Amino acid sequence: MYSFQQAQTAGPKQHNEGAFQRVSVNLTGRLMLANHDEFECTAIDMSPGDVLFTCDARPRTGERIIAYVDHVGRLEGTVSRLAENAFVIQINATDRKREKLAAQLTWIANKHELGLPEDRRHDRLAPRKTRTEVTLDDGSKYVCRIIDLSLSGAAVDIETRLPLGTAVLLGSMKGRVVRHFQEGMAIEFLGIQSREALREFL
Repeated sequence: MYSFQQAQTAGPKQHNEGAFQRVSVNLTGRLMLANHDEFECTAIDMSPGDVLFTCDARPRTGERIIAYVDHVGRLEGTVSRLAENAFVIQINATDRKREKLAAQLTWIANKHELGLPEDRRHDRLAPRKTRTEVTLDDGSKYVCRIIDLSLSGAAVDIETRLPLGTAVLLGSMKGRVVRHFQEGMAIEFLGIQSREALREFL
């Protein structure tokens, strides 16, 4: 199982390449160069400190890049390495942002443990509503933020780590806690949900 660790530092900063554990991903997105030209891109290798993009763009070393990547969100950084049809950016972020990115990457890297298909993109959904509540059988409610959502389960950013196996309602969907990670926990739904059942988040 992947877990991403980073040293604590103050304020936004770049990292030394290789300081973080990387994971292979396949996440599409869009990025903008310093001259505001936009391009489709795919993140193929990522850590909380850097990301390797394949893209038709031809940035310069040291150029500032802003990217919006599926399941991850906004990333900002500068180009540290160039290759044919690809380049690496060093992510410029606060420790809090890196922690959130580490949680997202942990979830992406370990998705197969929930039986969530990696090659069926329609099963991974981008929620419009990310702030919601987890409700327990006794009526207790905990505010959380959805990191990732599929027909089979969800990863949520939550302060309270509920015990593994705890029965929960995520919105109106029944599930159970199956794993903890750095920023929260993974919930497996009791059955495969329909898009209609997920409409409250979409």
